[in-house]
Amino acid sequence: MAAERREFIKQETGVEIKHLSHYSFDPQILKNNLENFIGVAQVPVGLAGPLKINGQYANGEFYVPLATTEGTLVASYNRGMRLCHQCGGITTTIVDEAMQRAPVFSFASAREAQKFGQWLKDNFAEIKAKAEATDPFCTMKNIEQWAVGNMIYTRFNYLTGDAAGQNMVGKATFTVCEWMKSIYPDIKTYMLSGNIDTDKKHSFMNSLHTRGKRVIAEVTIPGEAITKMSTMAPNDLLRMRNIANTGAILAGSNNNGQHSANGITAMFIACGMDVANLAESSAAILYADLLPGNNYYYSLTIPALIVGTFGGGTGLPTQTECRKILGCDGKDTAKKLAEIVAATALCGELSLMAAILGKHWVSSHEQYGRNF
Repeated sequence: MAAERREFIKQETGVEIKHLSHYSFDPQILKNNLENFIGVAQVPVGLAGPLKINGQYANGEFYVPLATTEGTLVASYNRGMRLCHQCGGITTTIVDEAMQRAPVFSFASAREAQKFGQWLKDNFAEIKAKAEATDPFCTMKNIEQWAVGNMIYTRFNYLTGDAAGQNMVGKATFTVCEWMKSIYPDIKTYMLSGNIDTDKKHSFMNSLHTRGKRVIAEVTIPGEAITKMSTMAPNDLLRMRNIANTGAILAGSNNNGQHSANGITAMFIACGMDVANLAESSAAILYADLLPGNNYYYSLTIPALIVGTFGGGTGLPTQTECRKILGCDGKDTAKKLAEIVAATALCGELSLMAAILGKHWVSSHEQYGRNF
């Protein structure tokens, strides 16, 4: 069928497909990942590292596969990893996690909606049992709620094991909503998503309440090491960080750093994540401080990092190989992968900051990132 579709494209457009049709795996394995298959887009993968991490789940040195078409990106992340390695490595911490579906329920009036909100609290144990019966890896954490007019907007928050979990929580929440609709006659209508889960969209709600995993990566760098990399003293770097913070506020950005989405995207493609989840995962809070002894403290908090090591595209052959390189292909490895992604993103922030301030940002791209 793929060959027939490629021939159809040739007839319709005049384009003869030569490269999309080359791949190393049996396309039968794609039956739950893709429709109307015609071939494979090959994205080059580079290797950066060693990345040294002192994490709760990721400990040791890691070589990081980065799938990208942007020249200088792998070299830049590699440079940041080298600096952090010299400083003893990056400390990573997962402080929260949740995946949600956010149904909205409509009633005759605000009073009926208010009563339902209380009913949700009073019957949480039964709701939780109904949801968790749909999947052995699904655990309901809580239900948040906001009243608007004659409606109750909710967020059903779950833990989803090694899966990113959007489909898992969708199934669980649908089952619960159908059950509630059958036993609670005051519900006029409900929608499975009232759009405050903000699936594949950035939102301040996700930044505050977490979607996926909330990960912090931090490192302390001796003054002479950061100056050697950036050509600027730590106090000058801190001043520049304040300027960048102000610029991010002025722009209304979801990230006060430089480009954490670059490394996250490259790892998502390499390791089989749903790349559209970058919309949430690109939000970040970069914080820096000057410590006694002229040491430079640097941290990156990613409040909604959505990764998984089971389900979706994670089982495909090249993506599995990339996760095996990281030691993230078995059970209970999703948090480990999240810490590696966050540490990688921090290294990229350090390196690009140094390139901008050291005035070799443009020259590096001229040398390595231009094809003409």
